[in-house]
Amino acid sequence: MESESRIEAVLEQIVTKATAAPCPVHLAEAIRYAVFPGGGRVRPGLCLAVAKACGDREPALADAAAVAVELLHCASLVQDDLPCFDDAPLRRGQPSLHMRFGEAIAILVGDALIVMAFGAVSAHVHEGEQAAACAQILRTLAEAAGAPAGIAAGQAWESEPSVDVVAYHHAKTAALFEAAAVAGAIAGGGKPEGWRQAGVSLGAAYQIADDLADALGESGTLGKPIHQDGNKARPSVVASLGVDGAIKQLDQWLGQAKQSIPECSGRGNVEEFLNSAAARLCPPALRQKDFTTESTENAEGAE
Repeated sequence: MESESRIEAVLEQIVTKATAAPCPVHLAEAIRYAVFPGGGRVRPGLCLAVAKACGDREPALADAAAVAVELLHCASLVQDDLPCFDDAPLRRGQPSLHMRFGEAIAILVGDALIVMAFGAVSAHVHEGEQAAACAQILRTLAEAAGAPAGIAAGQAWESEPSVDVVAYHHAKTAALFEAAAVAGAIAGGGKPEGWRQAGVSLGAAYQIADDLADALGESGTLGKPIHQDGNKARPSVVASLGVDGAIKQLDQWLGQAKQSIPECSGRGNVEEFLNSAAARLCPPALRQKDFTTESTENAEGAE
């Protein structure tokens, strides 16, 4: 709860500043719409969990890094929903941003959120050791957001005639989880390289969970359209391995995430965070679901 309140408080501060006058009214409304109410806030939660495990040396910088990761994630959702990509009518159970405010404003919101993410961290640049940490975090965020292997590249893979599935899934999802873990370690005073694989593994698990949700979920429950992978002929772990195979691989990635946690005094807290994330990713109801022939066909892209 402490981490959640920290995340929401800093998000509110940054969004309020970005949407104050003279910001155009519709842009201001749309920025807030894109950020609140949020989803699970798992990426910033991971960032703070790692920072705390490493000693939480710079709490304000950790908060800024966590919120920056979440703003980049929100930007990716706005962009992913655009008519030129998924053309999704729903996000988080409400009309997607371009449906509510129009495509032009949606594009500008995506741009604004990315700039806000970097501004959140750069605001903490001071002389001395914190300046070096800020520079490291900004570089980490840039790698996760852009090319060749960040979320921009992940989105771009969907426009390629031939898709490198490993590169696609890493850039689309795992890169931001990796950045969250690394940035948290930097802000907390730990060694970032030791945490990189934990973030990558959790991100890989989230990609599989997203494939499962797309294939088997209910739109009203999931809060966004389903069967997008099949309808748009995109790579899917469910289509490749089937439901049981996807769940098995998800569990393997979650196990790898736990095994990758470096030895530290806060290891138990990070394991607890990962257990909580695992429960959200693949709840018992999904594991016990009666996968009919229709469900299997949907998983492979048939309607």
